[in-house]
Amino acid sequence: MADSPIRVGFVGAGANTRLRHIPGFQALPGVELVAVANRTRESGARIADDYGIQRVEDNWRHLVEAPDIDAVCVGTWPNMHRDVTVAALEAGKHVLCEARMARNADEGREMLAASRKAPHLVAQVVPSPFTLEYDSTLAAMVRGGRLGDILAVEVHVGQSFVDKTAPLHWRQDADVSGNNILTMGIWYEAMMRWLGTARRVTAMATTVVPRRRDDDGNWHEVKVPDHVDILATLGGGGIAHLRFSSVTGLAPQTELWIFGSEGTLRFEPDAGRLTAGGRGDQELSEVAVPAEERVGWRVEEEFVNAIRGREEVTRTTFEDGVRYMEFTDAVSRSAVTGQTVDVAEL
Repeated sequence: MADSPIRVGFVGAGANTRLRHIPGFQALPGVELVAVANRTRESGARIADDYGIQRVEDNWRHLVEAPDIDAVCVGTWPNMHRDVTVAALEAGKHVLCEARMARNADEGREMLAASRKAPHLVAQVVPSPFTLEYDSTLAAMVRGGRLGDILAVEVHVGQSFVDKTAPLHWRQDADVSGNNILTMGIWYEAMMRWLGTARRVTAMATTVVPRRRDDDGNWHEVKVPDHVDILATLGGGGIAHLRFSSVTGLAPQTELWIFGSEGTLRFEPDAGRLTAGGRGDQELSEVAVPAEERVGWRVEEEFVNAIRGREEVTRTTFEDGVRYMEFTDAVSRSAVTGQTVDVAEL
């Protein structure tokens, strides 16, 4: 398909699809937005009208099987990712799947198996965006030895007070969202790019509001924690302490620290600042990130280029998607059982 038009269909058009994916595809030459299937025909029709998509499908299966669709962008909630992805790959379509990959590692592995049965098709998970402009520099500093041996990692995310009256969000519904907790999976995916995978985890979690009403006023048990603390043994050495919370009001802004035998690194995503210092320094100093390394968001471009055979998917492969799902599953098991859990290997 080096020169042919690439015809894209959208199954689910949530906030990120409307913010990122549809405009991203529209900006690329030779890409046509052919069809959309949303939760209702009415919402699909609004999206088609707003973004110039050619038609609306009532059933997502009709879309993935349509002969005039080459690639499917899966923008549903995680509970549908496996079914849509597997069906699309079996129908001969390339797949860009919104993160998180699935509800759990078993579903992620089914998606990976389907992609391996069709190696001529591109299968990509939408990447964690927090560190895209800094990944090359972070990887070079960690793997290049500037920090020495990695001994400890600290990540703290969350600055809000608990809201006991808010309705149930889909991210708090385990049947929809799966084993992920807050932004745990998306941060772990980013960290894998420079620190590798974890081997073992010990987690403690709490659900501060055990029951919430949905938008229709019906009560639901909340099984996704509001706060989790994780200790992880990294495959390359060192211990990571990760905290993700929606109950830590007025906490410091999100930051990541990497402590090595020869240097320390601090990343502040909200400020867009990377600082570091070495043995003998009195304080951290700014790390210059070259403009050519600030790649940023190019998900749709990478997907289309991979279909055209111009590059391979790196952000994010289905293999890496399964790796971060294995981590979320291990954290969930540890939090429930109170035991240290090994992270399954791919």
